[in-house]
Amino acid sequence: MNMSRPTVALVCIARPTFDVPLAQSMADRAAAQLAEQFTLVGSGATLVMDAAAVTNAAQTLAGARFDLLVLFQASFADSSMAVSLAEIAAAQHAAVLLWSVPDARDGGRLRLNSLCGINLAGHALMLRQIPYDYVHCAVEDPAAMTKAALLARAGRARRLLHGAIVGLVGERPGGFETCDYAPADLAALFGVQVQPIALTETLHKAASADPAARQPFLDLVAQLMPNLAELDSKAVAGTAGVYATLRAEVDARSLSGVAVRCWPEFFTELGCAACGAMSVLGEEGCPASCEADVNGTVTTLLLQHLAGEPAFLTDLVSIDAASDTGVLWHCGLAPSSMADPAVGVRGTVHSNRKLPLLFEFPLKPGRVTLARLHRRSLTGGIAGYQLAIGGGEMVQAPRSFGGANGVIRFDCPATTLLERVMRAGLEHHVSIVYGDVREELRAFARMAGLEVLELTTC
Repeated sequence: MNMSRPTVALVCIARPTFDVPLAQSMADRAAAQLAEQFTLVGSGATLVMDAAAVTNAAQTLAGARFDLLVLFQASFADSSMAVSLAEIAAAQHAAVLLWSVPDARDGGRLRLNSLCGINLAGHALMLRQIPYDYVHCAVEDPAAMTKAALLARAGRARRLLHGAIVGLVGERPGGFETCDYAPADLAALFGVQVQPIALTETLHKAASADPAARQPFLDLVAQLMPNLAELDSKAVAGTAGVYATLRAEVDARSLSGVAVRCWPEFFTELGCAACGAMSVLGEEGCPASCEADVNGTVTTLLLQHLAGEPAFLTDLVSIDAASDTGVLWHCGLAPSSMADPAVGVRGTVHSNRKLPLLFEFPLKPGRVTLARLHRRSLTGGIAGYQLAIGGGEMVQAPRSFGGANGVIRFDCPATTLLERVMRAGLEHHVSIVYGDVREELRAFARMAGLEVLELTTC
């Protein structure tokens, strides 16, 4: 799942009463640094110093699509230009970075007064509730590019979420309040739309799917699973029909993810599991969550956008104080690229319903990030949500249970993690992705106005 380079809009702000040659030198060097890592748009190293120039820069930004706006404070300027440009970035759901550079303390003239410029801009943006971050460092300081890269990834994730459509197949099972969602809140907070899809219609289409439409799925799983022939071929073909139907819905409705009522109807009416179909969708970049968990799908999609890797919705099913580990498990819908290559993927049946097709494997060792859009109140609005964030190391270990699962050593004691989950009343599903994107998640939370619930910080 390759991701293109983030796009950064650069505007360099200055005032002609300060040291313009020095400001231009700083702007040139900043633009060169950014161009090495990002696709640049905007006015580049050109100094924007008056109303006409900022109007031209604003027109350029309005016609571009970008993940991050860097307002480089080449010298002091009042906040008016920064506000005009940041408002365009906010309309695009992009991140904003204010960058100032230090002045030499040589006893002479204050040549740039750059820091005071971002101070004015930060206050003005705060009053307008426009999220921003800042960096105060020399142009060649690696901290500037590190901050820009982090914000560009977070900004891209926020921009991609806005306008995303999640397909909801059926309704969540009774008693699974953890899978409830509020469509108005998702639209207001993230620009995510939920599109209901009738379960009965989905089941009918899956049952009557053409054999040719089922074949790509069957060919794929035959390559992945050496034991496929040992499983009930009729049930496997049923899961292939589920995949063909869900894939067609995703393509026809331009869905970014799906949340599926995966039981009991797929078992009782189709005689097969939906898990294998959902695993393949996740591997293809369309996160699929079981038990009609819409907020779980949104969280999984966010992780995918940040990491550029397939993500997975899972349960915390075991905590062992003696080994200081936990187990993350789900029936068998994890993307196959998460399998431990030393073991590989096998096909299996559902542990309770005894029907295929599920993907069974231990999760591969490596660094993982955990997250959950946590709905903590029925009142709605921004105050009703947190973004839970955690991390740990998936260790190489045999499967603890059937299905897809892995043994994880959290960044805090396992019992501490459990205490935080239970005291917060966290949902039973958490999303995981390989890689460490905790800082990106925190940046996203700041942009979205979400309070962070730290699960594993010691």
